[in-house]
Amino acid sequence: MYVLSASSKRVSVQLLGKDKIQDKLSRFEELTSASLAYLGVNSPGAPGDISIVLPNLKELDITGNLISEWKDVGTICEQLPSLSSLNLSYNLMKQDIWGLPQLKSIRVLVLNYTGINWTQIEILEPSLPVIEELHLMGNSISTMKPASSSAIQGFNSLRLLNLEDNCIAEWSEVLKLSQLRSLEQLHLNRNKLTQIFYPDNDMIEQLLSNYNTHAKSHIPFQNLRCLLLGANNIKDVHSIDSLNSFPELVDIRLSDNPVADPGRGGNPRFVLIARLAKVEILNGSEVSARERKESEIRYVRLVMSRSNGSQEEIERLHPRFSELKKFHGIDDERPSIGAAGPQKMASGLISITLKCVGPSMGEKPQLIKKLPASITVGKLKILCESFFKLKSVKTRLYIQEEGSPLPVLLDDEMASLVDVGIGNESTILVDQEN
Repeated sequence: MYVLSASSKRVSVQLLGKDKIQDKLSRFEELTSASLAYLGVNSPGAPGDISIVLPNLKELDITGNLISEWKDVGTICEQLPSLSSLNLSYNLMKQDIWGLPQLKSIRVLVLNYTGINWTQIEILEPSLPVIEELHLMGNSISTMKPASSSAIQGFNSLRLLNLEDNCIAEWSEVLKLSQLRSLEQLHLNRNKLTQIFYPDNDMIEQLLSNYNTHAKSHIPFQNLRCLLLGANNIKDVHSIDSLNSFPELVDIRLSDNPVADPGRGGNPRFVLIARLAKVEILNGSEVSARERKESEIRYVRLVMSRSNGSQEEIERLHPRFSELKKFHGIDDERPSIGAAGPQKMASGLISITLKCVGPSMGEKPQLIKKLPASITVGKLKILCESFFKLKSVKTRLYIQEEGSPLPVLLDDEMASLVDVGIGNESTILVDQEN
């Protein structure tokens, strides 16, 4: 055997453990996991064959085959008593669900791109008494119609529900899931949502209005820890603030929404962190204690520099402003370098780190400079050209935020450092224009 190197030369390789692996795979009775993806499987075969050959199978992937009858799914599961995970993705399942026994050991069921709708899921629910993960990606689901009330009941063990790549546009449809007490993760990436809000008591009563009179209302989304909302169309910053009302929510994805895209007039990462009091993971990146502190301080300074309205107006637009301002002990006075003497000038200085990253700038050591917080981005560009002796190089400045995958461009040359939320120990990257 050989592989080709980057220069198209043959490099000999030796496969180690081949006999051992082949021997292990040949003993089907010991296999716990099997994948039969895209192999044209269209039936379970003769009765009893599966249980004889694969008695200990726990995970089965039959993605992209020709299974369509639910009774065949039941036959497969009945012959595999230890089966806990079943992937039926890309099998076009029939609308009528009949002949399906209770799948007493299935904890993970993947039904991505199977054409299933929520009405069928409601029919399946009694057959899935211990289901923990349910994946329903790409099924064009836009509404969820519960069987007995406006709120979805049952699914008492369900911890993860994946509804990505569907057509859900109204948040009221998502609220129908609010009474699933075990739900910890809800995946709603790539839908059509435009806003988020946490339901009040009246909404919950309305959701349960058609349910039997003994139904007990629970705290909405009482155990939800992870909510993925990437690539929707959320524009309203109050939708972000409403996430603070979810009692256990700490892992949130908002990327590729207008509200979280600075390039489309949205909010940079530090503003999102400051507005989300409990978030520990944002857009897949951990929020450290240091990043939270820096983000909250930058946010308070940003609000102070831009707000001209009354205190009531500030509280309405920035619900956490007063809390954060008091917590971090930030003075009301804006930094200034006016003619008020050395003491006031010193109080307006902030320490920032400057790093050259432009490809034609050469290797230059980073600099730590104390500069007035009121200096503009345009003036800082000129200073950087002087600090690093950059001749005939047109610069661009970016702020590097801890935990953020990409630095944020500082494109408003008239904005001051405090206007864009830059505070002590911030890092500015000095790049060159293309």
